[in-house]
Amino acid sequence: MLSRKLLPKNVTNVIKGFACQCRNYSQNETLKKTCLYDYHVKNGGKMVPFAGWSMPVQYTEGISESHLHVRSVAGLFDVSHMLQTRVTGRDGVAFIESMIVGDVGGLRDNQGTLSVFTNERGGILDDLIVSKTEEGYLYVVSNAGCADKDYNNMQTQAEQCRKKGMDVNVEMISNGLLALQGPSMSSVLQEGVDFDLNKLPFMTNKMATVFGIPECRVTRCGYTGEDGVEISVRPDRAEDLAQALTGSSKAKVMLIGLGARDTLRLEAGLCLYGSDIDETTTPVEGSLTWTIGKRRREEANFPGASVILKQIKEKPQRRRVGFISSGAPARGHTKIYDESGSSLIGELTSGCPSPSLKENVSMGYVKTAFTKNGTKVKFEVRKKMIDAVVSKMPFVPSNYFSPK
Repeated sequence: MLSRKLLPKNVTNVIKGFACQCRNYSQNETLKKTCLYDYHVKNGGKMVPFAGWSMPVQYTEGISESHLHVRSVAGLFDVSHMLQTRVTGRDGVAFIESMIVGDVGGLRDNQGTLSVFTNERGGILDDLIVSKTEEGYLYVVSNAGCADKDYNNMQTQAEQCRKKGMDVNVEMISNGLLALQGPSMSSVLQEGVDFDLNKLPFMTNKMATVFGIPECRVTRCGYTGEDGVEISVRPDRAEDLAQALTGSSKAKVMLIGLGARDTLRLEAGLCLYGSDIDETTTPVEGSLTWTIGKRRREEANFPGASVILKQIKEKPQRRRVGFISSGAPARGHTKIYDESGSSLIGELTSGCPSPSLKENVSMGYVKTAFTKNGTKVKFEVRKKMIDAVVSKMPFVPSNYFSPK
């Protein structure tokens, strides 16, 4: 394990952005390793503790270069630390909808949706992607930092459902998970699959053989704002898949670590659970109202529905927005003031210098009266007030794929 004291300054700053995921780590804790751990080390990955796992924060190219390579070509991420589960049984949809705000019943086979688990106060327990599959089960992917909480909660709720006579089961999928992201993704992956990727739109999935590896679930999604896929693969074949993707003759696919993953998702206006959303924030406050299906709003039968629906109708007291600022970069927990600098109106949850825009981007929560795009505010950075403006997210255009 590489000590944080030995990391370059820019890497140390990135780790600070993951503080919520790392704070429970102690030097006496045994970190878990993904099925690609040895592959990362062999390829020069700088390994750091993250959500109880040993993960690469960057490779030799550095965070900024890796970030820009994903935006212009393609990068490969190891996200095998994330929780993958399978929900089976005739009542699987009713079961998962009893825990989340999304309209899973309205999905077509092999279609997925981003959603959130909520509690009775309307707080977000975690964000997740749940997909219907033509094989008849639901495929769920949620965050590594919440894996134990999510799995235990799903098992507990499933047991309660079974006591009511419902047919539902939850099982963990012990596969590796690789994310190939960037504008060259399609040309690289098309070489290794026997179906037309142009027929796999954003947020759809398909079971396929990938570069000769059978039973891989390919889902067109990712957390960078670029066109991409996540590929669930048997752990004993994950390195074979990584080598095939990075060895493509179609484009140079670079291995990418947590550092660039964080800056990419922030430019894309996407939340990091534990920093930008948590059990104290609702989907409405988190600017995730769009995840709440129309039917689900009408039925009002998800956890915290009374709180969440009231906020939709009356507006919340605060809301997550994006900012562009000048001067020193502002990061999580930076205080936000009104334009005069006299009134405290909120706090940042994430921030970084944007490699794509060459200026500072961030997100955080402010009082609803200050959420309009173009609103001028002040950040308190190192006891100095710096100028910032509320800005539309994503900060860079999203390039999710939809057939023409």
